[in-house]
Amino acid sequence: MSFLAPALAGTKSDHYAQLNQQLTALIGDERDFVANMANMAALIFHQLPDLNWAGFYLMRSGELVLGPFQGKPACIRIPLGRGVCGTAAAARETQVVPDVHAFPGHIACDADSRSEIVVPLVVNGALIGVLDLDSPRPGRFDEDDRAGLETAVGLLLGASLIV
Repeated sequence: MSFLAPALAGTKSDHYAQLNQQLTALIGDERDFVANMANMAALIFHQLPDLNWAGFYLMRSGELVLGPFQGKPACIRIPLGRGVCGTAAAARETQVVPDVHAFPGHIACDADSRSEIVVPLVVNGALIGVLDLDSPRPGRFDEDDRAGLETAVGLLLGASLIV
């Protein structure tokens, strides 16, 4: 059974509605958080255009540590408050960055990345990680991406057993 639609159609909001339907079907009754993160990263990477990285960083001993992802090898550890991921984690707010080179303290794991969006994963008030997407296209991410990805993160967190 294939969970990937041939192509997302319509507006960007429509794309996210379709992607989140696919995510719901992909997760199904699975409760394993790591398995669900891995499949979510693959789904996003293959279904959304103009991405060169999609994945997760998880909170471990006060810093973000690389989790399931799709794309080139990545930075393994990111301190809170550093780079886009660390800033999103510290603020517990989604960060939409049209030009990573203009972002103070940007961490260049991939020199081809030009824009980024990072969504924090918060459960019962506790930060457990972030979802990070990078694009080689400046200005790739906007408020539609924020809304769609925040919904996707909600689906992931609502379906998974977080330990």
